[in-house]
Amino acid sequence: MNSLTRYTSLAIGLHWLLAVALLGSFAVGTYMTELPFSPQRLKLYNWHKWAGVVILALSLLRLVWRLTHRPPALPAAVTSVMPAWQTRLHQAVHLGLYVLFFAVPLVGWAYSSAAGFPVVLFGVLPLPDFVPADKALAALIKPWHQITAYAMASLVLLHVAGALKHHWIDRDGLLKRMSWRA
Repeated sequence: MNSLTRYTSLAIGLHWLLAVALLGSFAVGTYMTELPFSPQRLKLYNWHKWAGVVILALSLLRLVWRLTHRPPALPAAVTSVMPAWQTRLHQAVHLGLYVLFFAVPLVGWAYSSAAGFPVVLFGVLPLPDFVPADKALAALIKPWHQITAYAMASLVLLHVAGALKHHWIDRDGLLKRMSWRA
């Protein structure tokens, strides 16, 4: 595969780095909310917030890279046999993921700020509050962080299912465009 059919090395690296960061952040976020109040829970909340800021930064880098480096088109062998609904779903899932790459951490940051718990990146760099501290606002925002996170998890599952379908059922080599090996 060549540069016209594969993603760039940076795009591939950002894809997999974000994949790992999103899975880890989702797992920590789900686990930490079930813990009783404790130093461990506070530590996990901080890690989760740090991961959110890193995900936000990586997402911005990924978006800038994508806007300045056109991704490879779907191969004609794939588009010629793919039903129109799958093409639309493919586009909608990618657009939804990009929107949620930003929405989930920004809503989480807004919730943390409204709840009066500032984000201090890696425990040393205080970030500005995204919104003023306001308990009523925090109560309104809190469910939206969970809703957007679960929406992103759902889209990630659709994305993975589509990739695995192309790899194991269609056997069209589409997954190779985002792999380290050609």
